[in-house]
Amino acid sequence: MGRGKIEIKRIENSSNRQVTYSKRRNGIMKKAKEITVLCDAQVSLVIFATSGKMHEYCSPSTTLVDVLDKYHKQSGKRLWDAKHENLSNEIDRVKKENDNMQIELRHMKGDDITSLHHKELMGLEEALENGLAGVRDKQMEYYKTMKKNEKMLEDENKRLSFILQQQEMAMEENVREMENPYHQQRVRDYNSQMPFAFRVQPIQPNLQERM
Repeated sequence: MGRGKIEIKRIENSSNRQVTYSKRRNGIMKKAKEITVLCDAQVSLVIFATSGKMHEYCSPSTTLVDVLDKYHKQSGKRLWDAKHENLSNEIDRVKKENDNMQIELRHMKGDDITSLHHKELMGLEEALENGLAGVRDKQMEYYKTMKKNEKMLEDENKRLSFILQQQEMAMEENVREMENPYHQQRVRDYNSQMPFAFRVQPIQPNLQERM
């Protein structure tokens, strides 16, 4: 006895609805993969559950974006709003500008200039000369900064050398003063006036060693 037809309407029981969704989703995914392999078709499938979770499948030979572009061109329907179209136009403009800059960079390197006209070559020469002048100005600025720093280091070195020389002269003066006989006599007179207990005593041998 064959299985009876199921009435197509919303399943009220949430558990049964979830089980049916899971089974049917897997079945649709399987069919999409089969038609991709058997018929060499380009398939893109996107499913959203009531919970918001997304499931998708896309043929290995294409991408979802490519499928949507093809749909947009062949159906003539607007898939993007004005905001997305403006963004797409801005991306195209930036890409074109980047390509032009790459071409100008190759020209400045001397590549691919055989097709340029005389006026274009003159403009390229002027741009290179202006760039070279800017580089030289920057080099001169860097050179002046280095010379300024070098002068500051020289002045600091002279200052430190002068301080060191003054300290050495002061130390030599102290040594000469200490070697002066008059200074030595003053030291002896000072020691003689100190109490005996505060004088530095010579080291005495250990008396126990004599016993």
